[in-house]
Amino acid sequence: MSTSVSAGAITQFVDVGGENIAYRSLGAASAPPVVLTQRFRGTMDHWDPELLDDLASERRVIVFDSPGIGASGGTARDSIPAMADAAAGFMAALGIARYDVLGWSMGGGVAQWLALKHPESVRKLVLAGCGPGAVPDAPKAPAKVWQVAGKDVNDDEDFLYLFYPETGEARAAGLASLRRLDRRLLASRSVVGVDAVKAQQAAIAAYASGADSALPHLSEITAPTLAANGIHDVMVSSYEAYVLAQRIPNAYLVLYPHSGHAFHFQHAHLFGRHVREFLR
Repeated sequence: MSTSVSAGAITQFVDVGGENIAYRSLGAASAPPVVLTQRFRGTMDHWDPELLDDLASERRVIVFDSPGIGASGGTARDSIPAMADAAAGFMAALGIARYDVLGWSMGGGVAQWLALKHPESVRKLVLAGCGPGAVPDAPKAPAKVWQVAGKDVNDDEDFLYLFYPETGEARAAGLASLRRLDRRLLASRSVVGVDAVKAQQAAIAAYASGADSALPHLSEITAPTLAANGIHDVMVSSYEAYVLAQRIPNAYLVLYPHSGHAFHFQHAHLFGRHVREFLR
């Protein structure tokens, strides 16, 4: 695209139960809009603008920082279901009763619990690079994954390891995405604080151990669902996307070649087209 819609989107705030929540709304007017729920240690500035621009070509796209994250005030939630309730409260504060949800990684768990706890609000669901939690026969992530993801500060090499396969093509795509992210991040310096990281780690642990897993409840999800992942994801095995598609009653599965956890940034326009077609 010749111009970036996401680059011109201004940050706005809405009060949600005394917590000042930061968000941006961009793109074509659509009813319902699509709201994006973010990964571990991610803020709204960590969405690749190329993907946002593609989605916004025909959808209203809403990105936001959860309570206690990034530019938002309040207290970070320490469970995935509580994060889902916070997202539902945010959308209600905007006066939006019905919406589509696209969740990535931890945000995919949030999206599943949104659909489970607030089925009247979620029309369609896109689950990217995530699983339902506590899948007993799923391949485990290498120990290096959480060693890298848990660093105080991650550099380009860390993100390339976590999000992209170790090929020249994927590395080039990953670096290009990181430089696109710099357009916002160099100005905002947006990070997730130490206390919020600890809350998210506790939430992920409960989700993965089974305490807050969505796995036993997948058959209850009524929203049509698109499950997607990169075939070489080292963080969340693509097998878990298959489990989502197998157990959610009306679900589709798409796996992207030569890509990993950030497949949707590496294949931004292809994934964007698939999402737009699905949401139509």
